[in-house]
This record gives sequence, structure tokens and C-alpha cells, in this order.
Amino acid sequence: MAAEKRIAVLFSGKGTNFAYIVERLHKVHLEVAVALTNNPNAEGTAVAKAAGIPLEIVDAKQFDSREAFDEEVVRRLKHYRPDLTVLAGFMRILTPTFTDAIRAINLHPSLLPRHKGLRAIERSYEDTFPEGGVSVHWVTSELDGGEIIVQKRVAKAGLDFETYESKIRQIEKEALSEAILQVLKEADDEK
Repeated sequence: MAAEKRIAVLFSGKGTNFAYIVERLHKVHLEVAVALTNNPNAEGTAVAKAAGIPLEIVDAKQFDSREAFDEEVVRRLKHYRPDLTVLAGFMRILTPTFTDAIRAINLHPSLLPRHKGLRAIERSYEDTFPEGGVSVHWVTSELDGGEIIVQKRVAKAGLDFETYESKIRQIEKEALSEAILQVLKEADDEK
């Protein structure tokens, strides 16, 4: 990549995918310019603090509407000028206020277009398909509906739910990292 690329990472909970990005990509392939969470109690905040990454907390409960929340998130992200925004377990349905203003990708724990929305791992495990997996896709105003960038698969045969979920959690990290690097490289190639 020509110059060091800057990404923003948004998360809502433990931040395990965020931690993987920090360990594998930050200061090696790119700079995590900012981490942002909608949950003041998110465990992932400790990852940002430990890595010295600027942290923005935008508590969704403090806003009267999704649009008002999204407007504040957009304002904060634009301050850091990321080349790409990465939703890594960011548990919010975003409005066009966000999706029209921010170039973002999202990680989803199913083989889209199957199992959009919540409980995707459980629904994927219980369906009749022989494989489940994960998808990284462009964020649009349609929930989990943007163009797919990367998918990784897990064969379900012989796996109990806990083992299946563990495999999904592992390939999530790989798929997300691969998609980030692919998108940033494609942006460089287009210049």
C-alpha cells in the first residue's frame, strides 16, 4: 500500500475482532485511527486503551432517534478521516445518515444472504445446509444487504453447536482481516 491507510473500527461488546485487527494489522499494514463504541461498558474499550488508540464512546441511549445517533457517529468519524470504517460486532442498525456518508464494511456470522440480522450463528447451525460460515460485506441502508467482499465456510457435519460457534468465531477474524486488506489494496489500485 502506497501510504499508511487509516481505518476506524466500531464495536459494541468484547471487541475480540477489534483485538485481532490490532494484533495482526495495526502498525503493520495500517493504522487504526480510532475505535468507536455505542456501549460505554463494552469490554473492547480496554483493547483501545491498551494499544493507545483514540477511543470515542457514543452512548446510543443518549439520543432520541437512530438518525441523531448516526449523525454524531459520522461527525466523530470524519474528524479522524479514515480510509475505511470497519464494523466488527457493532450491534446497531444504521440509517442512511450513516450509510450515505461513511464507506464501511461489516462482518456478519452467516453465509449471506442467508440469516440476516440477529442470532445468525444459531439459525445457520439449525438450517438444512451442509455448511455455514461468515461474510464481510459493504454496509448499505439494507440490513446485511450490501455487496459481499469475502466469505469463508465451515462444514457442519459432526459438529456440536459449541464447536461450530468456535469455528465461526475463528474464521470471522480471518475473513475480516482479509477483507480489510483487500478493500484497501483495491482502493490503492484504483488511484
